[in-house]
Amino acid sequence: MDRAGAILQTRSMFGMELGLERITAILERLDNPQRAFHAIHVVGTNGKSSTTRFIAAALAAQGAKAGAYLSPHINGWNERVLIADPRRLPAPIDATAFADAIEAAEAAAAAVDAERGGACTQFEVLTAGAFVALREAGVEVAAIEAGLGGRLDATNVLGAPVVVLTGVALEHTEHLGDTRELIAAEKLAVLRPGAVLVAGGMDDEIRPTVERLAAEHGVARAMLVAPGMLDDELPDLTAAGTFQRGNAMLALGASAALVGEEFRPRPAMEAIAKVVVPGRLEVVGRYPLVIRDAAHNPDGARVLAGELELALRGAKPVIGVLALLADKDVDGVIAALAGSFDAVVATATDSERALPAERLVAACAAHGIDAEVVPEPEAALARARFRAGSAGAVVICGSLTLLEELAR
Repeated sequence: MDRAGAILQTRSMFGMELGLERITAILERLDNPQRAFHAIHVVGTNGKSSTTRFIAAALAAQGAKAGAYLSPHINGWNERVLIADPRRLPAPIDATAFADAIEAAEAAAAAVDAERGGACTQFEVLTAGAFVALREAGVEVAAIEAGLGGRLDATNVLGAPVVVLTGVALEHTEHLGDTRELIAAEKLAVLRPGAVLVAGGMDDEIRPTVERLAAEHGVARAMLVAPGMLDDELPDLTAAGTFQRGNAMLALGASAALVGEEFRPRPAMEAIAKVVVPGRLEVVGRYPLVIRDAAHNPDGARVLAGELELALRGAKPVIGVLALLADKDVDGVIAALAGSFDAVVATATDSERALPAERLVAACAAHGIDAEVVPEPEAALARARFRAGSAGAVVICGSLTLLEELAR
């Protein structure tokens, strides 16, 4: 494990209670690094990471030194912070620079712990460290992805002039509420008076709620991005998945809102078109074809299922490697994927929230899916590759921690 990871692993992922008091205290000790750059805040259920990457690319194409903060990572902790400039696409920050920033944040968090008699969380230290890293890298503009919800998320210290809502679906209902309306309210609580809201994924059911919340928060302008906007102008994307065009539209709208009249759409589009998004219909093996995707909730699973026919190009059989966290809608995810796999190899990650693989097999059986248990993720992948054969395909999904473990 690298230096940053070793520090972060000493912190609990979650605190006893959500709130902004601890992160605010940490940032004050670090001289408020989040004030060193202009920010676009990205909230929503799915599509946040892709949209955040696209925004960083679009802003860099305007001549700025741009950055991004992502949640979570797949290939390494320093992947959480991306740096881009007019000469390079968003790429992970140097691991040493990231570790230095995390060390500074950890020292500030330890002082806050001692002062307040409580433990700052891993995400709070990570968020503070990311802001320090962006400041030290000389970033002028940054896209910041929220972790969980918005109102009580550690990123809700930005007061960003532009907020992106990628969509609203049921997830983390124990923290955010059990209706889309309640979840939208939690996510859009990051809005400040005078901000611009750029929203996508708006169906007729949720649109009135989003419009009402925008008005209540006093936004200067709300842009509801519809599917197909600028489709004739946007080049083909390197990022896999037809859904990425919608994320690209959100990124363009948000970047234009931040930059203003001087925004140049053509360089922004060309930069976005070159961005690679790890863990989104990403091909990581051949013979059999191996695809990994970050789908981990019913909405994401439905999108994945809709894309697989094109992505797999007729490969058969299709074997899923699945792991889920216990706080996810297991039945909803399995129901969405039921028609996509010929069989499933169920496994579990080393997360403290991992769902036992046996429960995943039971859920698969309830939906008529042939499933077996292989406890270790690497062994599960090997088993799936064997069952798929050279002409078949393996799809890894269900848990971001599964993608991370199989990327080591």
